Amino acid sequence: REAESFKEQGNAYYAKKDYNEAYNYYTKAIDTCPNNASYYGNRAATLMMLGRFREALGDAQQSVRLDDSFVRGHLREGKCHLSLGNAMAASRCFQRVLELDHKNTQAQQELKNASTVLEYEKIAEVDFEKRDFRKVVFCMDRALEFAPACHRFKILKAECLALLGRYPEAQSVASDILRMDSTNADALYVRGLCLYYEDCIEKAVQFFVQALRMAPDHEKACLACRNAKALKAKKEDGNKAFKEGNYKLAYELYTEALGIDPNNIKTNAKLYCNRGTVNSKLRKLEEAIDDCTNAVKLDDTYIKAYLRRAQCYMDTEQYEDAVRDYEKVYQTEKTKEHKQLLKNAQVELKKSKRKDYYKILGVDKNASEDEIKKAYRKRALMHHPDRHSGASAEVQKEEEKKFKEVGEAFTILSDPKKKARYDSGQDLEEDGLNMGDFDANNIFKAFFGGPSGFSFEASGPGNFFFQFG
Repeated sequence: REAESFKEQGNAYYAKKDYNEAYNYYTKAIDTCPNNASYYGNRAATLMMLGRFREALGDAQQSVRLDDSFVRGHLREGKCHLSLGNAMAASRCFQRVLELDHKNTQAQQELKNASTVLEYEKIAEVDFEKRDFRKVVFCMDRALEFAPACHRFKILKAECLALLGRYPEAQSVASDILRMDSTNADALYVRGLCLYYEDCIEKAVQFFVQALRMAPDHEKACLACRNAKALKAKKEDGNKAFKEGNYKLAYELYTEALGIDPNNIKTNAKLYCNRGTVNSKLRKLEEAIDDCTNAVKLDDTYIKAYLRRAQCYMDTEQYEDAVRDYEKVYQTEKTKEHKQLLKNAQVELKKSKRKDYYKILGVDKNASEDEIKKAYRKRALMHHPDRHSGASAEVQKEEEKKFKEVGEAFTILSDPKKKARYDSGQDLEEDGLNMGDFDANNIFKAFFGGPSGFSFEASGPGNFFFQFG
């Protein structure tokens, strides 16, 4: 009678959803009368409401041990198994209920739920092997609707989230498990995996070591720990060689590091960028651009790789590509330095689309006044129309065009003010100079100082000399 009184009080608290008090009174009933199946069944139901499915499972199992015909006991045991992710054991429990009561609709539905969970498990296993991690996450989310307390499903989901680069979500799932079970080796492994993929390799190793302490045969933690240590060592060796100026060795070490783990996207992005820096030092600029491109493919937020590639584009006079990269950088980080880099690239792009007067004269951008004069003398004589009077109309037209361009180039580069404006990328029209208005012959006469006519005369096959009139 005392036990029944405790049970009734427990029922009252259960009805009011005060599950902690209900648990206390059902426990008193069990302590008073430990061989009553319904008391264990009631406490199992209370523990399920509190989310303590493993403890609830023990009570449900005890209830059916005491009374194998206790339908609600079998139902609760099955529900606990299913909530904990053991769908096979759950199915056996629901089948037992149907043996006792073949019309039990709850058991029929729960049996379907267990079959659904088993199906999602099979699909997830196949998709994990195919590395279709999004599909695995989907399957685990569906399975967890029926098995909310299954650590195994949560860990698989968290591992796939980490492999998809969704680190905050993965860490959240693993941390929730570790709060309930700080010794869970799988959760420790996933926490380490997130850190490893975020390029926090030293911290990651600590979690892998801890996981291996809890489960020495944990294959994934063992492999990840080995990769992390190898990657860290190889990257540091590469950095050391670079600082010492041994670029060839640095290149080899970074290349070896890139072969360790293709899944580590962030670290590999940094390794590609580092190797790109090495290639730029070795003046292998196209290879440097390729490395930086690989870096931003892996991590499209990696500012350093964009800056390195942009500089290589500048060095190879690919100004449009440089402007595009600097625009990306400036949109992400609006600093004065990035604004100036973008402006410089835009100026060079603008300059590249004009006539290259240095190239027309065949001189360096740092050419002296005398060098510019000598270059003009040589090119003007080479392309003067009189020299090509016997050529075809097409050749004459082309040489006349070149003669005019040589005159333009000399007009600009021989005038310090115009040259400064040209070098800085400013519009020469602002200086009042319209290149269509000048006469190349006048410039030629002014330069050579001839008071009257001049002529080209042949001195032999293919040879000419200039003669003033």
